[in-house]
Amino acid sequence: MRLIDRWHRQLNYLRVSITDRCNLRCIYCQTGPVFHKQNHDDILRYEEILRIITAGIALGITKVRITGGEPLIRRNVFSFLKDVSHLPGLEDVSFTTNGLLLERHVQDIVAAKIQRINVSLDTLKADKFIAISGADRWQQVWNGLIAAHTAGIFPIKLNVVAMKGLNDDEWLAFADLTRHYPFWVRFIELMPVGHSDLYAQRWVSSDTIKKTIESKFGKLIPLEKHVHDGPAERFKLNDSKGEIGFIHAISHHFCQTCNRLRLTANGCLRACLLSDQQIDLKTLIRQGCSDKDIQQQLIAAVSLKPISHQNLDSPIACSEQMVRIGG
Repeated sequence: MRLIDRWHRQLNYLRVSITDRCNLRCIYCQTGPVFHKQNHDDILRYEEILRIITAGIALGITKVRITGGEPLIRRNVFSFLKDVSHLPGLEDVSFTTNGLLLERHVQDIVAAKIQRINVSLDTLKADKFIAISGADRWQQVWNGLIAAHTAGIFPIKLNVVAMKGLNDDEWLAFADLTRHYPFWVRFIELMPVGHSDLYAQRWVSSDTIKKTIESKFGKLIPLEKHVHDGPAERFKLNDSKGEIGFIHAISHHFCQTCNRLRLTANGCLRACLLSDQQIDLKTLIRQGCSDKDIQQQLIAAVSLKPISHQNLDSPIACSEQMVRIGG
């Protein structure tokens, strides 16, 4: 059996949120006026997550990304990451972090056999970092990036959510950063997730970003796509150590090639980020289900996967906050 949907897309990528807690409050992630953290018992235990991942591997999952919230704030996370990285059948294990705890835990990350990390960094300016994240911690994130780079972690991807009027004057600076460091900068289009008018006010096309960069640095050089690459369209500058990617989540959506499922921290399977449809797997597991039952629910989740995004003319395509789903 394989996780193949009715449009013949084979899903081999599982994004796993292990917590809805975070030590920042970014404006596109926690979008409601109030955010109620889930109780400890509502969150999947590590052994439950490992069961789900193992069941997914039997159905063809080969890539896993650990997310949050902020995954590095969960207790015993490095032991868990090591367990995941040693699961037979997985070819790619990575995690996404806001970078605040990177410098402190670089050697823990290396010991857990994690080489690929994504760091959310929407600005290179400390004052804007405060406005976007709610905390004066830009230097802490930068120190973590340099520590991870010095420790040999590669690739280090920088996730930059593009927002008109907030960081649209920094696209050239991020592009220039790839000339000096082997970072993989990823410009991500803002998505209509959560109860906020941010999307309507701040959305900007990644095509606009690309044209801005090329107006300064010349034509970008396209890069070949690799088997475990995400949806980014990849390029590099002529003299760069790193690369630049564009994730056209809205303007040129990549639904036809989407290969992912999402597991939320509270144990729900979601087949599409911009859809509120989900399957409660946690309750089934805690009622004593078998591994075959878990596999059947993974297959059921795949059957819910739409052919493409729906209702993007609406200010909100997905009512749940991103921090609850998993970034």
